[in-house]
Amino acid sequence: MPVPRRRIFLLGSTGSIGTSALDVVRDFASRGESRFDIVGLSAGRNGELLAAQACEFGVGAVALSDTRTTVVAPSGTRVFRGTDATCELLTALARRGDLVLAAMVGAAGIKPVLTAIELGCDIALANKETLVAAGALVMPAAGLAGVRIIPVDSEHNALFQCLKASTSMREVRRVVLTASGGPFRQKSRDEMARATREDALAHPTWRMGPKVTIDSASLMNKALELVEAHWLFGLGADRIEAIIHPQSIVHGFVEYLDGSVLAQLSPPDMRTPIQQAMCDPERFDGPSRKLDFATLRQLDFQPIDHARFPAIGLAHRVIAAGGTAGAAFNAANEVAVQAFLERRIGFLEIAAVVREALDAAEIRPVHSLDDVFAADREARSRACAILGIGLELDPSPQRVRP
Repeated sequence: MPVPRRRIFLLGSTGSIGTSALDVVRDFASRGESRFDIVGLSAGRNGELLAAQACEFGVGAVALSDTRTTVVAPSGTRVFRGTDATCELLTALARRGDLVLAAMVGAAGIKPVLTAIELGCDIALANKETLVAAGALVMPAAGLAGVRIIPVDSEHNALFQCLKASTSMREVRRVVLTASGGPFRQKSRDEMARATREDALAHPTWRMGPKVTIDSASLMNKALELVEAHWLFGLGADRIEAIIHPQSIVHGFVEYLDGSVLAQLSPPDMRTPIQQAMCDPERFDGPSRKLDFATLRQLDFQPIDHARFPAIGLAHRVIAAGGTAGAAFNAANEVAVQAFLERRIGFLEIAAVVREALDAAEIRPVHSLDDVFAADREARSRACAILGIGLELDPSPQRVRP
């Protein structure tokens, strides 16, 4: 009996998560297991790679956000262009029960995820900003629509897998996300203050885009993940922690009330959580690296130094504040990271700008997407003002550089 093919929309197909997801699809196909049908692809501005992906996987529709970029799609391919291109693609082609792998970077992923939920699609979520900024909208919308949100980030996917052992979140004492510590794990605060763009982009474990790599170096990535975990699993700040684990083998722990602790282990290869999310609840062989216990000598853990990595404390503050705090937090960070990548500010100034913008933000309840985007715009403008660069850094949540 033929295996039913899962219809998939891949948002952010030209980024690191998107290309890794296509590696998974390619691997299944190489073994004669055509489990996936890639219905649509979307990208920000890499039209050349988007067209090549559409050709290789026989994709009938693509979306490109940047209207200034050329995309020469295969003959017969439907092309959507502009700021709302991804939402238009989904509205035109998505069906209830499809899987949307959301791997767009930044706040630009929020509206497409909400659109997909409204259409009855399950979400494989690799865009943490969606929940950080708009978790108060996304999680209730998913519950109302009866769709699943399966986390793709390695840490949240680890917790997702470990939590399958529970019958209720009331059984959970706490969850712990691990962080590699990035390139500055053993650096002093003075050394971090002198760090260059190149220093911060030299991640020892993961290969990611520039924005996520800088976030990892500052542990802002982990801070955003703590807020994301709050929304995904319905836990307060007092039940969500992070710890340094340089080997990046253990991706998350769940501690239960009886003292049992479950952990998920795998080599640092994003294709593992991507495939898990795409195939859940089933498991199959795949292209990711496998753990070799014969060569595994030790697993190290250490607490996070909040003086060097203040982002973690800011995350707990955001969780406690609720409302539009997450949108302001995420937006200010995007502006600060961009400024660092453009060599406008020093590395430690990233967290300082975010804190100052958060201090000045008016935290309001979230009733609609307009509330989220208003808080986003205000925080971007405020962060630009703090940096003394006016609105040179585009304050629109629909256009996020770099």
